[in-house]
Amino acid sequence: MEVIDENAAKLSNYEVYSLLKDIQSGTNGQKKPTKHQQHLATVSYSTLKYLERTPCTGQSAEVIQNLIKALEPFKLTKAEKLQLLNHRPSSAVEIQLMIEESEERLTDQQIDELLDIISANVPGEDQPPSEADQPMEVDVNQS
Repeated sequence: MEVIDENAAKLSNYEVYSLLKDIQSGTNGQKKPTKHQQHLATVSYSTLKYLERTPCTGQSAEVIQNLIKALEPFKLTKAEKLQLLNHRPSSAVEIQLMIEESEERLTDQQIDELLDIISANVPGEDQPPSEADQPMEVDVNQS
């Protein structure tokens, strides 16, 4: 297989998640990976398990369109919009990490507006972190 245009498009986590779910269930007409494609099956499985712990599981094409429309006044790049969609930032620090030169491009009020728009338009995780995300407790006093 040859890559013709490697920069043709960037995919959101939701698009990757939907594609992998369709492949896994066989609803898109593709067959499940054969035994000769074990590595592909492993990568697909691992990717799905990771994506299931991200905000993309509650997203839809309508959610993405609504967010993109709501972000238009901020003059963000496509990559920045994608970062905001995929990561669903909840603090000003996260916004500053995702938007290049945000201190010069956005005021504090605009950053607060961005956070409000993101929390209103992108479904998030309301549940506490899972055990896998919790730090391990180590008893250092054990002799």
